[in-house]
Amino acid sequence: MSYFIGVDVGGTTSTVAIGDAHRKIVMVSEQFDTNSAAGPGPLVEAVVEAILGGVEQLGGTGADIQSTCIATPGPATLDGVLLKTPNLKAEYWDRFNIRLALEEGLASRSLSIPVRYIGDGQAAALGEYSVRSGLLKYDAMRGEWSPDKKLRSLFMVIVGTGLGGGEVRDGQVVRGLEGRAGHAGHLHLPPYAFRYEHDRQLMVGNSLCTVESAVSLTALTHQLGYRLELEEWHEHPLNKQPGTVRDKAKRLRELAAAGDPLALELFDDQARALGIALLDINYLGDYDQIVIGGGVCDLSAEVRDRYRMHAEAAYRTYALDGFRNLDHFEFSVCGDAAPVIGALASAY
Repeated sequence: MSYFIGVDVGGTTSTVAIGDAHRKIVMVSEQFDTNSAAGPGPLVEAVVEAILGGVEQLGGTGADIQSTCIATPGPATLDGVLLKTPNLKAEYWDRFNIRLALEEGLASRSLSIPVRYIGDGQAAALGEYSVRSGLLKYDAMRGEWSPDKKLRSLFMVIVGTGLGGGEVRDGQVVRGLEGRAGHAGHLHLPPYAFRYEHDRQLMVGNSLCTVESAVSLTALTHQLGYRLELEEWHEHPLNKQPGTVRDKAKRLRELAAAGDPLALELFDDQARALGIALLDINYLGDYDQIVIGGGVCDLSAEVRDRYRMHAEAAYRTYALDGFRNLDHFEFSVCGDAAPVIGALASAY
C-alpha cells in the first residue's frame, strides 16, 4: 500500500493526515505537542514520530510513504524557509528551512521521501477545495454535502487568533511569486467597518484598520476590553468574572449562543467587517465559492446563520451591481482539518 502524508505545524501543536493511493483520507491525527519554543530539533522529531506511528497504525511502514508536504504559518519562501513567522520564535525559526529539516529527519530513519512546503492559509484553501470538488474523499466532512466536480475556484478565510487566507484558481492553489499569496488579514478596511474609534487603533503588522484588526480573536479581545469600560456594559457579567480580557473573549461564543447582547454585537460587527473584506477579495477573484473557516465555524447554528447573514448583507450593501448576485458564503466543511488536508493534497 502507498501512503501520502500531510503535516500542519502550529506554534504549540501539529497534526498529520494520511491518504492512500486512491486519494482517500484514511487518518487525521489528533493534535499532538510540538512545542516550537524548544527549537526545530524536538519539533521535527515529534513530527517524524507522528508520521511513522500513523502509518504503522494503518498496517504500513515508512517504506510505503511516497510523498510528504508540510504546512506552517507564513510568511515563508516557496521552498519552506520561514521569515519571522509570528507564531514561531524568531531566534530559532527565522530563516529556517523547515521543509528541508523534515526531509532530513526522515532521512535519519533511512527514508528517502520527498517533502514539499505550503503556507497554512494556502493549504486550508487547497484542502477545502480538494474535498468540495471530490479530488479527495473525506468521510468526516461537516454537515450533509456532496462534491461539486464543476468547482474551479474559491477563496477561503480562516478566522482564528489572526486571519489567514488562501486561493484556488482553475483547480490550482495560488502561491505567488515568492510563496506569500493569500495574506487577506493585512488588507485594509475603511473606517466605517469599525463601530468605535478605539476599534480602529489595533496595530496589526505595520498597519491600522486591517481585516485582522477587526476579524480575529485578537480583535475581539481589543474590542471587548473597551466595551466593558462603557457605561452601557458596566453591569455585564464578564465585568464580575476573574481572568484576563483574552480569557473573557474566549467565552464570547458560548455567551452568544445564550443570546448575550454584548457577545452578539461583537460578532455582528466582526461579520460586517468580514463581509466588506470579502467583497474586496471577490472584486479581484470573482470566485465560484467564498468559504469562511476557523473558530467561527464552531458558533452555535443560530449564531452562525446570523453571522453569515450580517456578512452577506454588508457585502451586498457596498457591492457594485454586477457583484450583488452572490448566492451565499459557505462555512468550511473540513473545519480545523482544512490545512492538514491541504498539505496532504499538495503531497499528491
